[in-house]
Amino acid sequence: MDKFLSLPLLVIFLTFNSNLSAQVKTYQTQKITSGTITIDGIIDETAWNFAGWQGDFIQREPYDSAAPSQKTEFKILYDDNNLYVAIKANDTEVDKIEKRLTRRDQFDGDLVAIGVDSYYDKLTAFAFIVNAAGVKSDMMITNETNEDNSWDPVWYVKTSIAEDGWIAEMRIPFTQLRFADKEEHIWGLQVVRWLFRKEEFSAWQHVPRESSRWVSLYGELKGINGIHPKKEIEFIPYLMGKTERFEAEEGNPFATGKKNSYALGVDGKVAVTNDLTLNFTINPDFGQVEADLSEVNLTAYETFFPEKRPFFIEGSNIYDYSITEGDGDLSQDNLFYSRRIGRQPHYEPEINDDEYMDYPEFTRILGAFKLTGKTRNGWSVGVLESVAEETKATIDLEGEQRKVLVEPMTNYFNTRIQKDFDKGKTTLGGMLTATNRKIYDHNLDSLHHSAYSGGIDFLHFWKDKTYFIWLNTVFSQMKGNSKSILKLQESSRRFFQRPDVSHVKIDSSRTSLTGNGGTIEAGKTGDGHWKYVGWITWRTPGLDLNDMGYLRQADIIQQVAWAGYNIWEPFSIFRKFNLNFNQWSGWDFSGKRLYLGGNISGNAQFKNYWSAGMGLDRGASNRNRSELRGGPAMLFPGDWNTWFNVQTDERKKLVISAFMFNNWGDKDHSRMTSMNAGLSYRPLKALAVSMVPNYRNLRRNLQYVETTDFYGNERYIISTLNSQILSVDFRIDYSITPDLSVQFWGQPFLFAGDYYDFKRVTDPQADEYHDRFHVFTGKEITFNQQNDAYDFDENADDTIDYSIDNPNFNFYEFRSNLVIRWEYIPGSTIYIVWSQGRTDSSELGDFNIDQNFNDLWSIVPYNVFLIKASFRISL
Repeated sequence: MDKFLSLPLLVIFLTFNSNLSAQVKTYQTQKITSGTITIDGIIDETAWNFAGWQGDFIQREPYDSAAPSQKTEFKILYDDNNLYVAIKANDTEVDKIEKRLTRRDQFDGDLVAIGVDSYYDKLTAFAFIVNAAGVKSDMMITNETNEDNSWDPVWYVKTSIAEDGWIAEMRIPFTQLRFADKEEHIWGLQVVRWLFRKEEFSAWQHVPRESSRWVSLYGELKGINGIHPKKEIEFIPYLMGKTERFEAEEGNPFATGKKNSYALGVDGKVAVTNDLTLNFTINPDFGQVEADLSEVNLTAYETFFPEKRPFFIEGSNIYDYSITEGDGDLSQDNLFYSRRIGRQPHYEPEINDDEYMDYPEFTRILGAFKLTGKTRNGWSVGVLESVAEETKATIDLEGEQRKVLVEPMTNYFNTRIQKDFDKGKTTLGGMLTATNRKIYDHNLDSLHHSAYSGGIDFLHFWKDKTYFIWLNTVFSQMKGNSKSILKLQESSRRFFQRPDVSHVKIDSSRTSLTGNGGTIEAGKTGDGHWKYVGWITWRTPGLDLNDMGYLRQADIIQQVAWAGYNIWEPFSIFRKFNLNFNQWSGWDFSGKRLYLGGNISGNAQFKNYWSAGMGLDRGASNRNRSELRGGPAMLFPGDWNTWFNVQTDERKKLVISAFMFNNWGDKDHSRMTSMNAGLSYRPLKALAVSMVPNYRNLRRNLQYVETTDFYGNERYIISTLNSQILSVDFRIDYSITPDLSVQFWGQPFLFAGDYYDFKRVTDPQADEYHDRFHVFTGKEITFNQQNDAYDFDENADDTIDYSIDNPNFNFYEFRSNLVIRWEYIPGSTIYIVWSQGRTDSSELGDFNIDQNFNDLWSIVPYNVFLIKASFRISL
């Protein structure tokens, strides 16, 4: 439940913090009236003499409120256009300063940072972070504790090693901050330090560990007078050239073995007002983005993939409208899922054996803009508009080609508004999305022409933000012809056609579909070692968000309770420790219980800096409404799950980790073992190599295979599936300078699925497990080797009643990216990229590592080489 556990430690400290401080500290800055400051990491300019050093930092980790082991001081100056910051991180063991070269936003090694609440709303801050090697990181903090490290402002910093420590010198242009247009300013201020070798965090303005507050407890920066907001206009045009090499296919005009292309586009940023910024992109290209991880999805649900495209990542926090928190199946449901924009086309034409097709992998985004910002009176605004062009596939028949529409021109619109009251103790907001398609071709009759969704959310804190209550609602309306709405009713999100439901039904005449959902949540997030949260969340049967958002499953009501106990100061053998308790249950809207379960887990870091965690999970029997793909719900026995993880000292050059997960199904209906081992090695300060092999072995006795016809009746065929997955993630990161890096990522992926012990469903919700299905005997099923299919003779009268294709299969895939990135001047970048993919499958179902790897490497690769250069123009 602790969503911050996986974030870099500095992000934790900058975003999930504290309560009441004994005294608000103040720093009085001065304006530079003569001389200039050169950002070189050496504080030798005369101008610095006009600013006084201030220190007296207080430790937060590991010992809250204690004096830090090393002294830290800073000074701040300004002129009409910039804020200048000098931070001196004294160190009595200079040779132990950890200077790790990484890419931007990696949060590694010794670090210092400054946080500025220039709005002075005690909710929003801009954080500028640098490590001892000069690597920049930055993030925007909103609503007191919510971090967004996708924010990449243009600022300048250099570091140097001195006799008594290390120094960071920064220049932060006022164009990168947001503040009021007035004569005298008071801003919130925080300066922090992370001492890597001791994992010690200290802050200028102390905030106790037990609190849930952070920005509202910043100290104050005074003395800034006579400056005015800067309305910057920024253009970043780009030029990209790409060549693709792949296996040629004889006779296929679209597979000649090579393809060359180029693209032009521009990204931009315009300060519309002091508070609102317009970001736009025209003909964007995301060729340098790392590929998605390989997977084999045997469920009825769509896989959720994280966003990786820079335009949609930056500032994405303002568009976040998660319906439910946590880490379960419903936690990814959101009103906005940016991967819908530029998605794979909906329609794929069928072609004859003598035809060839050039099918686009994605739809092209013509342009998009985002208007975002926060006003001085507490309004947070986000408006996004994007247009994806009409997309066609090309089909060739003996040299004659025709175009087939596979995706209509589509407009995506999103508006997010929030208003905070009483210094963020209360927040009221809402979101509205609209998807409109220009449909005129009968091939797209099954696609509805419009989709609207929205919601209202309310958050209130009390008792120094120790307790909270959060309410949100969502609604949706889809409109189209009867064919498109029928498709929505029959989708895996709802399966209205199921024969065992009475509270919903198929209506083939409908031309619209509506629904709603929401969450009511309350809990305690600070003040003491105990924290707890509970919620009720729901999705009505007609809710659908998947035109611009993400919804896994409708027709569900879920209840969750969580409690956690944290000890953050060292004791006994522990450096810190937490214990978590969870309980959950779910129902559909007919009142039938779908699932019930709970778990207990614990995580600890030891005084030797090793860490470990373990947990135990118990799930009661559950009704799976999607397993039979529109058939009746299947009652699955309960199960037990356990997991364990351990990691060596993450400060060392060599870090080893291991994870194991085990599942035991009641009635022996399932058994799974999943494990991975991570190895990360940093032989040089600038070089990091990691390898993470993953292996999973799953046996599942009730795996859906196919629905077939048996003399006018539906037969739901299931089987035992034994599947094995082996994948290995490789990463190599080499940073030549803080602005020039080489990164490689590669992943071979092997899957084998062996189906056996075929069964037909008889009574899917029978009390007795074995009464839910009938196992076919030797006389009832035979394998037809010539057709690679199974023939079924239910009456054993030598008459084939039906047949199904052999479902066994192997899947092989290799994906990799090699990226050279050079930010040759701030905001201007050159990418050189080589990506390779190998993908194939077979019908063996046999897991043999040697043979499977041989099959993988025998696949002719698909290689893509590209160069992309952008140049920042600031006006």
